[in-house]
Amino acid sequence: MECKFIIKVKQERAMAIKGGLFLYLLTLAISTACVIGGAPFSRKSFPDGFLFGAGSAAFQIEGAAHEDGRGLSIWDTFTKQHPEKITDHSNADVADDFYHRYKEDVRLMKEMGLDVFRFSLSWPRILPRGKISGGVNPLGIKFYNDLIDELLANGIKPFVTLFHWDLPQSLEDEYGGFLSPKIVNDFIDFAELCYKEFGDRVKYWVTMNEPNTYSMNGYANGLFAPGRCSNYIGNCTTGNSATEPYIVSHHLLLCHANAINLYKQKYQVAQKGEIGITLAATWIVPINQTSESRMATSRAIDFQFGWFADPVTYGDYPKIMQATVGSRLPKFTKVESQLLNHSFDFLGINYYTANYAANDPYSNTVNLSYTTDNHADLTTEKNGIPIGDVTPVSWIYVYPRGIRDLMLYIKEKYNNPAIIITENGVGDANNSSLPTEEALKDNLRIRCLRRYLAYLLESIKKGVNVKGYIVWAFLDDFEWIAGYTERFGMNFVDFNNGLKRYPKHSAYWYKKFIAR
Repeated sequence: MECKFIIKVKQERAMAIKGGLFLYLLTLAISTACVIGGAPFSRKSFPDGFLFGAGSAAFQIEGAAHEDGRGLSIWDTFTKQHPEKITDHSNADVADDFYHRYKEDVRLMKEMGLDVFRFSLSWPRILPRGKISGGVNPLGIKFYNDLIDELLANGIKPFVTLFHWDLPQSLEDEYGGFLSPKIVNDFIDFAELCYKEFGDRVKYWVTMNEPNTYSMNGYANGLFAPGRCSNYIGNCTTGNSATEPYIVSHHLLLCHANAINLYKQKYQVAQKGEIGITLAATWIVPINQTSESRMATSRAIDFQFGWFADPVTYGDYPKIMQATVGSRLPKFTKVESQLLNHSFDFLGINYYTANYAANDPYSNTVNLSYTTDNHADLTTEKNGIPIGDVTPVSWIYVYPRGIRDLMLYIKEKYNNPAIIITENGVGDANNSSLPTEEALKDNLRIRCLRRYLAYLLESIKKGVNVKGYIVWAFLDDFEWIAGYTERFGMNFVDFNNGLKRYPKHSAYWYKKFIAR
């Protein structure tokens, strides 16, 4: 498969728009001499009604952390109490200031021609104390109503995630957040409030983003908020890596199932929307063709992806997890299992990279942890050769065929569900010494996006039911523990000069690709 592109650029400063924001509009012709099997490759190659968009998350872009009644989230606390765990010791108090600049950013989205904009709702902005009984913040409701209306007025569909990791700190303080079953009722109340306030206009809902990542990084290795793990696993003051990731995931799944059930029983018919869940999925390849490596690969996929995909499809955890984890793995009641069974209209998939897997029969059996329960050794190299193209982001190796192989795997194992790629992309290193003009030349991102799209199209032609593709990310933003050291956006944000936005070359490539 061959796919070439040429970008000819003339940069001109555009007129200043409200708030002093300047755009560098590239008045250009982007020629996508992009061919697969002799046929042009563009939006027209995809099925009618296929959605193209870009994504974000509330904590990563909104800022306004202490304004208009917003409460604290566990990530506000984590970044302030453990700045050493953030690469540049930064926080998201201001981030991209999307809270104040959303109208200008929606203009950028319209200029790009996006069908959908994926964003999340900040639970502590809507419910500062985490609970309905603690009071609803009218200014938080107003912000999201205004954002949704602005998107629709510009022909862009809102694609809304209820929970993208920013749990209200008050619930963490009161009962341990997702460690407690009490979280289920509070999450249901939050979800219902959102359905009531926004569901008349929101047609795409995601209950939660990457709950598998949330559990692993927050409770197994302690890298993410709330930073819990066993002391033999990471630098944590409290936690249990052998049990807490499984307890948290169990409650996340029950939150998801109940929120889905509520929507379907009470709101879906009138509001005519669709609802799903987004899971992180790293494609995993056997390091060799021995039976041991193939079995290790299967275990690794089940422990990462099947951990959530099996319950929301079949109502229970993968059998290998049940056998390996034993009594540390919570059990669903019959009613809970029925509630989970096929609990989505579409499956959101976040795909970035791939690993090799080898059998690891000597995993620690004393200091137990979710991180070693799969008895698989995951690596990014084989015989010194990386699995994919190296990128400035240490954990991302560009392995485009993985998105096709993953789609085919899901098709076969999970009965060919409707799928929307809710995140896919690549990051650049933030080089503050690089002139803005040079920073906009993100050719790596263009190469990656077109290769991913080509392999995604190949999976569709093989019968996979993919309905949409959302690039991560719309803007450079606060990238969790990487802070501002990594840039995933198709639009450059100048963090040193008033947060001005400038479309990168990839924004114009994507605009050309998805043009109607």
